[in-house]
Amino acid sequence: MRALTCESYDVPEALRVLEGPQPVPGPGEVLIAVEAAGVNYPDALMVMGQYQVRPPLPFVPGAEAAGTVAAVGPDVDGLRVGQRVAAFTGTGAFATHVIAQARAVMPLPDGLDAAVAATLPLAYGTAMHALVDRGRLVSGETLLVLGAAGGVGLAAVMIGKALGARVIAGVSSAEKGTVAREHGADEIIDYAAEDLRARLKVLTAGSGPDVILDPVGDALAEPAFRSIAWDGRYLVVGFAGGEIPRLPLNLPLLKGASVVGVFWGEFARREPAANARHLAQLAAWVQGGTLRPLISARYPLERGPEALRALLERRVTGKVVLVP
Repeated sequence: MRALTCESYDVPEALRVLEGPQPVPGPGEVLIAVEAAGVNYPDALMVMGQYQVRPPLPFVPGAEAAGTVAAVGPDVDGLRVGQRVAAFTGTGAFATHVIAQARAVMPLPDGLDAAVAATLPLAYGTAMHALVDRGRLVSGETLLVLGAAGGVGLAAVMIGKALGARVIAGVSSAEKGTVAREHGADEIIDYAAEDLRARLKVLTAGSGPDVILDPVGDALAEPAFRSIAWDGRYLVVGFAGGEIPRLPLNLPLLKGASVVGVFWGEFARREPAANARHLAQLAAWVQGGTLRPLISARYPLERGPEALRALLERRVTGKVVLVP
């Protein structure tokens, strides 16, 4: 087995592709021959030792994969060798083979591209959990998505539209705004070139967005929250902008609004049946053309550090994948 391996908490460029024995699935586990692995911002943070989960060294990063079941451990029902699947693995996906808990494995419909399937568990799963379970987004409401051309952001734009919302995409360049509009955004705010609060006031006739999905944090958080509608829900997804913002607590009081944490990985662990329903809906939307996941680049394992660096520097639109 070949695997992109983290031997010390360090920059992504310190990762190396190493050879090792092929793992054997234990009870409740399956072995997946990886066709594609999604690359996510938390993967980069984990490699650098800056994520809330710090795997013991050495470890193989990569939280989501798609491929073919190569072996099935004891006590596994409903999965078979040769079946095409996607899975949330937490770690280990940046390899030719990965072990996954059977409860975190989703059978794939015929014809679904492995690279597209590999983007569904984390980015699309996060956006789905955020908007449906945490944000309670309903048809007719207005959704603001920050970082709307990134992996989670672009997923949220499309899922928001599928749920019947009016979607405002916040982006950091005109090019990213074009990507967001091509994937369904109704309005675009380039917050690198225009004032976020002022533009939101115009676009919402002063009422503000009902739900804000924020995977960026940093300096955008407070002006976005100051614009939120009465009874709004501010979804804290991540901090790709770098700094964890400090929000004055009088703002939720004055707005009657909620600051809601979104930790999809823990949700998937605690509520696997609910997560499975979300993933099945996402796969059906992809099959039907409602969702059109954007794969902007595909890298071999050896170039995995480049993919992680691009994420850290916010140069990625949609998703990138590793193809072992």
